[in-house]
Amino acid sequence: MTSAQTFPAAAPPKFASIGSSYFGILLAVMAVVLILSNIGASKGVAIGPVITDGGFFLFPLAYILGDVISEVYGFKVARKAIITAFALSVFASLCYWIIIALPGFDDDFGVAKQTALEGALGPVPLIVLASLLAFLAGQTINAWILVKMKARTGEKSLWARIMGSSVAGEFVDTLIFCSIAASVIGITDVGTFVNYVVVGFLYKTLVEFLFVPVTAASIGWIKRREPSYGA
Repeated sequence: MTSAQTFPAAAPPKFASIGSSYFGILLAVMAVVLILSNIGASKGVAIGPVITDGGFFLFPLAYILGDVISEVYGFKVARKAIITAFALSVFASLCYWIIIALPGFDDDFGVAKQTALEGALGPVPLIVLASLLAFLAGQTINAWILVKMKARTGEKSLWARIMGSSVAGEFVDTLIFCSIAASVIGITDVGTFVNYVVVGFLYKTLVEFLFVPVTAASIGWIKRREPSYGA
């Protein structure tokens, strides 16, 4: 009579604690990128037939930073980073509102300055709302999928984790954001809206795919220098 074959249990995924300075730097950069991209997103941009917004070149960086944080520190820490970055973004939006509401000079220069501020920063609260819902949903899905895949593969298949989680997260993020932000930047017809969504999703995903080697190298660099990684 043969005994049942047993298989070794899968090793738990390795993560680092947030006691070192690296997490703080990553979080600070993520928050700055997010705030700047929210400002840029209030401007509609037309590059030939391509419709996008002024934050298009910044926002993918937030997802790359999210991948690094999720891979090195785990889902709970990634969720904390997402919430913290958006709390700072909401605070920045509140500051813009106060700055615009404060009484300014009534000469021609003061009036022109006030008009410029209202045009540049006035729509930002709505952009923040769009980003809040989109980024929370997209980044949470991105982090959750990446960490779940890591639980199955361990330290292997890093590229597959980054790419697989990015596709899902970016799609949810882009769809939610564009649905709310379209009217803010002046998109009113269906054809332009579809262009906005498709271009945004393909662009963000392509950028993340192109930067996978950089993301993977950054993750490896931080893992080697985090004293608590895998401890």
